[in-house]
Amino acid sequence: MATAELTIKRREGTGKEIAKRLRRAGAVPAILYGGTKTETVSLDPKAVLRMIHGHEGTTQLLTLKFEGETGNGARLAIIRELQFDPVSDALLHVDLQEVSADRAITVRVAVRPVGEAAGVRDQKGILNLVLHELEVSCLPTAIPQRIDADVSALMIGNVLTVRELVAPAGVRILNDPGQAVATVAPPMAEEAPVVAATATTAVAEPEVLTERKPKEGEEAPAADDKRPKRPERAEKTEK
Repeated sequence: MATAELTIKRREGTGKEIAKRLRRAGAVPAILYGGTKTETVSLDPKAVLRMIHGHEGTTQLLTLKFEGETGNGARLAIIRELQFDPVSDALLHVDLQEVSADRAITVRVAVRPVGEAAGVRDQKGILNLVLHELEVSCLPTAIPQRIDADVSALMIGNVLTVRELVAPAGVRILNDPGQAVATVAPPMAEEAPVVAATATTAVAEPEVLTERKPKEGEEAPAADDKRPKRPERAEKTEK
């Protein structure tokens, strides 16, 4: 595996205020551990982002170079953890682990599906990549860029498991052998059209109220006006 060169700078002191000053100056704080002692350093965040772009899911081997120092010899390291701001996605901190070229380490490697699944081609199914990364053990110089997952034989309902993957020489996969890597799901069912209701709702006719019959000795109200009329005042006669 080819190594990328990363320039780092030693820094004095720790704490939030120092970290803020570094970020304002265009750098980010980092730590380097795994060697004889843990060292506090700083680095260019843009350089780190350029390195990991296109290599998501796979741990990269780095050659460290200390700014302003010569004669220290090549020091190999991997990026063990990156911390990002949850709002701005800005890189905040980097954890570097120094490694030895002759000692196996555990790292992450991306999974890449290869081939066209028969269930997709012949049955119109949908390929689902269940596992995007694998944990592997190998020498730092033998870290693969990816591990291929041949999905060409998968039909609808079939599952490709970890035990069926072929790892490169010197690389041991640590995941559970029965863990699913990829599967082919049935095509999405088309939604049934919504049928409008055809039954009509009967419209109830207004209730007709029958008139109350007058009691014996009671005059029936006039047909054109059912309200009781006021008694007329008698006209005064001239004296």
